[in-house]
Amino acid sequence: MTPGARVSAAIEILNAMAEGLPAEQAMTRWARSSRFAGSKDRAAVRDYVFDVLRQRRTAAYFGGGETGRALMIGLLRAQGADLETLFTGEGHAPQPLADAEQTVPDAPTDTATLWNLPDWIIPDFNESLGDQAEAVAFALQSRAPITLRVNLAQSNPGSVSAQLSDLGIDTRANPRAPSALTVVEGERKIRNSPLYLEGKVELQDASSQAIVAAMPKAGRVLDYCAGGGGKALGIAMYPGTEVFAHDIDPRRMSDLPARAARAGCVIPQIETEDLPAKAPFDVVLCDAPCSGSGAWRRSAEGKWTLTAARLEELTHIQDSILDAAAELTTENGCLVYATCSVLKFENEDRIKAFLTRHPDWKSTFEQRFDVDEHGDGFYTTHLMRV
Repeated sequence: MTPGARVSAAIEILNAMAEGLPAEQAMTRWARSSRFAGSKDRAAVRDYVFDVLRQRRTAAYFGGGETGRALMIGLLRAQGADLETLFTGEGHAPQPLADAEQTVPDAPTDTATLWNLPDWIIPDFNESLGDQAEAVAFALQSRAPITLRVNLAQSNPGSVSAQLSDLGIDTRANPRAPSALTVVEGERKIRNSPLYLEGKVELQDASSQAIVAAMPKAGRVLDYCAGGGGKALGIAMYPGTEVFAHDIDPRRMSDLPARAARAGCVIPQIETEDLPAKAPFDVVLCDAPCSGSGAWRRSAEGKWTLTAARLEELTHIQDSILDAAAELTTENGCLVYATCSVLKFENEDRIKAFLTRHPDWKSTFEQRFDVDEHGDGFYTTHLMRV
């Protein structure tokens, strides 16, 4: 594909999303109808689409609208691209710019456009992050680092990094977690590499790994909101643990058996109705459903679909999860709460509310992880009975 054809493809996908199709579905539909596109073409088109999602307000401002074409004009203009060489109308390239599209507006000055956030959430960002709000908002506009979790039960980061280098995958140590390696080059080779296929590495954000590294890892451990099971797999690396997985929607755990087998471990899954009989657990991890605001670099669509009403609903879900998980924790056990959110309403405020409802509990550990070059924004707290 020519550079212009890639822009046209991104416009097509953005238009499909404007009609209500989720980003991943729109990408898949385009890919299936564009068998001619090579892997580099698909990666470039994907980057365009998700760059727009991360910087949607800026793109709309510089492009003069919300259509796929306007958003791509705005994104490329903000990136300093030569639009005349991309919008030529030749082959599969988009048509040349109309006179009205030639006008370049002055730089934006309003916070919402500069921060690329919905208006309603800016006060929440300021209240939650204080002086760091602007830095976090800007960090969320960039691409997220690609990070590997080394299976410490099978190898060590130094050895794995050297083996990856021989395969053309360059990595560096990530300070956020001892098992984390940040991929510098060759990320598209990972899933087909023998190290990945043999379970020696998994793709996992470094902050997510840090949550596991910080928590107690002994005895019977329940990953209460397991999802795909990334944290359960991380816990299973450590000796002396017996790990169980649960999710209110078991379909989310469908890939876990294969992933566990690849990693050389067994993680039994527990149905919700069976939890009381299987309890108590020495450690219960609640990686609770949340806004995902700390991971909006990866799931940028989420910041445009989140509403104040949904955020309020999530806080009630988080409260109910904490209450239920507390009942599953042994007398001297640890309840670990975690989110990939930067909003205090989902983090510190939820713990304060829990401790008000449960005065016989206390917080023994609390940590925030920033949105930066090392990983996503996360929050975690350890709770124990007094």
